Amino acid sequence: MRVGGILALMVTDIRPQGPVAVVGTTTWGTTLAVIMARRGIEVRLLARTPSEALALAGARETPRLPGVEFPASLSVSDDWAKSLGDATAVLFVVPSRTLRENARRARPFIGLEPLVICATKGIEEGSGKPMTQLLAEELPEAALRLALLSGPNLAREVIQSLPTSTVVASADESVARKAQQLLNSTTFRVYTNTDLIGVELGGALKNIIAIGAGVIDGMGLGDNAKASFLTRGLAEITRLSVAAGAQPATLMGNAGLGDLMATAFSGLSRNHRVGIALAEGRSLQQAIDSLGGEVAEGVTTAAAAREMARAYGVEMPITELTCRVLFDGLPPREALAELMIREPKPE
Repeated sequence: MRVGGILALMVTDIRPQGPVAVVGTTTWGTTLAVIMARRGIEVRLLARTPSEALALAGARETPRLPGVEFPASLSVSDDWAKSLGDATAVLFVVPSRTLRENARRARPFIGLEPLVICATKGIEEGSGKPMTQLLAEELPEAALRLALLSGPNLAREVIQSLPTSTVVASADESVARKAQQLLNSTTFRVYTNTDLIGVELGGALKNIIAIGAGVIDGMGLGDNAKASFLTRGLAEITRLSVAAGAQPATLMGNAGLGDLMATAFSGLSRNHRVGIALAEGRSLQQAIDSLGGEVAEGVTTAAAAREMARAYGVEMPITELTCRVLFDGLPPREALAELMIREPKPE
């Protein structure tokens, strides 16, 4: 016990040499800011507007996480130069559809040394590019210092200090280790991985499958149906990821199987909740509105993943049918029926 306590203290005492900036007051962005600040790290949370910054700084909490007090070492500002100028690490935690815009805005203020961590999951619609590729394009000076944080990361469990494991990936192992040292704690165990594309696509594509899992739960179709669906969903994720250059084993880890399980089963999962709403007969817009301003990344990712799969010549029937449900008005029950009547084949 004594040795374990010493090791835990050593882990939590690893701190950066300077402040850390978090771009994005999303639930996940605020969660990451808070858990780092709890360890005594100086964290600057960058808000979208002066009014939002003033409200958060005054309340010392966010309405997204009521009752979670901001630690003393966490400050909030809408000043990009002040927040980013001397930061030793910058985390981007914004919706995927706004990441490119935020990276462009941040570029003039990010120096030549900071670690850059992407904690946004998704694929850019239109270009089919994953988030780290997008950041590398917009922040070319930081491309060699870029890491990705994946899952499973349900923010409301992480903020409660419930035990969690996750993964950070970078093509450069030393960069992944730096991100690991910044984020790892006694309740947030961080693994490293150099399979950047595998970790990225696993974390993005599982959101699509989680929507379907919510549909199954919303219809009360049972555990057999859900287990089968998730198994085939993981196979679909793996096919596209491997076609894009990923290692198959990566999809059996935190960023693939682990993240899929958490997102497909938890009531905290926004994508799962969208699926339930669709199963109840609500429109896509009504399902999105029910999230109270939060974002279900699987909706945007589904369309981008379909484009990507077609470009690689990869069959993804779950993704195809999910897009038809989301965007073409196909009733969820008919989509599931189409999956069941597909020609039988070897597993």
